[in-house]
Amino acid sequence: MNKVLSTAEEAVRDIPSGATLMFGGFGLCGIPEYLIDALVRRGVTGLHTISNNMGVDGFGMGRMLEAGMIASHTGSYVGENKLLEERVLAGKLELTLVPQGTLAERIRAGGAGIPAFFTPTGVGTLVAEGKESREFDGKMYLMERWLRADFALIKAWKGDRMGNLIYRKTARNFNPMMATAARVTIAEIEQLVEPGEIPPDSVMTPGIYVQRIVVGEKHEKRIERRTVRSD
Repeated sequence: MNKVLSTAEEAVRDIPSGATLMFGGFGLCGIPEYLIDALVRRGVTGLHTISNNMGVDGFGMGRMLEAGMIASHTGSYVGENKLLEERVLAGKLELTLVPQGTLAERIRAGGAGIPAFFTPTGVGTLVAEGKESREFDGKMYLMERWLRADFALIKAWKGDRMGNLIYRKTARNFNPMMATAARVTIAEIEQLVEPGEIPPDSVMTPGIYVQRIVVGEKHEKRIERRTVRSD
């Protein structure tokens, strides 16, 4: 089965306004740049996004924010985006901050079909407000719910036409688990190979989880924050 599409626009063609979307990446590493740009050109609105970060001003998911496409966001770190802070404080965007490990496990649970689990993270803090808590072996734990999405937009290094994927280094962060937790997974890749060219033991996301593939021509791979010092 050939899952490769010719353009990013074709890959996101049926994402409607109001959809829940997962975006892979850690900071700006491993984000689906082409898919995000295509979604911005489509101009859908009222989106509910799930991602560790929210990009930066003018790049990545920051472009979606500037276009007024996002109604709510669930993530761990949003400190690089001034516009997000302004919109949250103005009540124009609903923000749910989740401890990073808990966010990863909620997404993994969504892909594994586990509706809820207990974790000690957040007990006795604002994170615990409104959540069920329970004692196990003398220690308190919070119940956290799974996270699932209508679409997952992820980024991989190499993929074949059947959707089997390999990630490189830090890009192997939220991408693999998000691929399992959405109804439709769209993968943006750097290198396309034929089925059989990826050794079975090297496959990180099996093609059964991937419905669409887009090959990016040249990824910018921008650094989120570059810090230098003089010699």
